Amino acid sequence: MSTENHFIPKIGNEQTADLPAIEFPGTIRVIDREEDVEAACNDLKQYPVIGFDTETRPSFRPGVSYRVALLQLSTPSVCYLFRLNKIPFCKSILQLLESKSVRKIGADVAGDLRSLRKLRHFRDGGFIDLQSLMPEWGIEEKSLRKMSAIVLGKRVSKAQRLSNWEAASFTPSQLLYAATDAWVCIQIYNKLQDTPKIKK
Repeated sequence: MSTENHFIPKIGNEQTADLPAIEFPGTIRVIDREEDVEAACNDLKQYPVIGFDTETRPSFRPGVSYRVALLQLSTPSVCYLFRLNKIPFCKSILQLLESKSVRKIGADVAGDLRSLRKLRHFRDGGFIDLQSLMPEWGIEEKSLRKMSAIVLGKRVSKAQRLSNWEAASFTPSQLLYAATDAWVCIQIYNKLQDTPKIKK
């Protein structure tokens, strides 16, 4: 554990842009067939901490919105991309999202859970929102990009955020973006756990 907390409260866009990029280094598995869901969830259940995120097809027209298309759940070495526009939001996934024994780390978790509940109601358990943890370490930023910049000293690319998450297949850039967004949450969380909180 670090003996001191050197985190700055805020960081500017230019400072963030100058940092090296961080990218998921592991294996990405796209789950777009119902028969593959259970094995993926069983693997994820073995980990005490996993990263969590969702993606929704962007709408560029007023009054038009889409349902969440992708659920990303990542271990330190494997990220599963569940294509919810192609597979049912089934019991195995629900049990994982409701499990209190698997901590699921994300950013703006409430927003993601609201989107998922439009597909099917469930009682979430074991979720930790990085945004709510930041003040304990004296950090005022709330975006994943800036939280990563401050805590890890690395930049999360947002270039693919507004791409089509309902496309027939994903580009390599989409795959890497989606996996990184979930996986980096574990990296930020672990670094916080290794760093003293600010003294009040």
